[in-house]
Amino acid sequence: LNFISDHQCFLKLVVADILCEFLEVAIHLILYVREVYPTGIFQKRKKYNVPVQMSCHPELNQYIQDTLHCIKPLIEKNDAEKVVVVIMDKEHHPVERFVFEISQPPLLSVSSDALLSHVEQLLRAFILKISVCDAILDNNPPGCTFTMLVHTREAATRNMEKIQVIKDFPWIVADEQEVQMREPRLIPLKTMTSDIVKVSEIS
Repeated sequence: LNFISDHQCFLKLVVADILCEFLEVAIHLILYVREVYPTGIFQKRKKYNVPVQMSCHPELNQYIQDTLHCIKPLIEKNDAEKVVVVIMDKEHHPVERFVFEISQPPLLSVSSDALLSHVEQLLRAFILKISVCDAILDNNPPGCTFTMLVHTREAATRNMEKIQVIKDFPWIVADEQEVQMREPRLIPLKTMTSDIVKVSEIS
């Protein structure tokens, strides 16, 4: 029993590691494809055997890494329901939201190698989806910025107060205008789904 329990804990850590790495690549790709930042700050790299565009701007990269570093303990404890990349116009009104719905299966029976292989396939498919999303999305207005939101389960608030890494990088309750969108429409990127993550886009 102890072995099974330890193995399950280990796999949950593996899931959190893989998901955070996946989210990092996906966030960079979204910022590139949706032209939130100039294309000149991105460099082509290879990740999961596919070419991706990654930012080489130190401050932007640090913000993304710090945010995901804080999200990781929430994923490990199954306290994070969604991670949302919100693109906002100059008035800080959201114009697009890329929603990653996260879930940890109650029992993980796969090996870490199988899990990594599964997420690699998911990421490849996501890259293809996001790289062609311009064809179904409107152009964003100039001067857009972005922020990241985390939707947590009810019990997460108490847990967050006990996690040092989150205390060092404190979260605040999202402003209503960062959450609500005018006449939102769901774009069918939600077909990207698996046991641990589902991706959709709202604009």
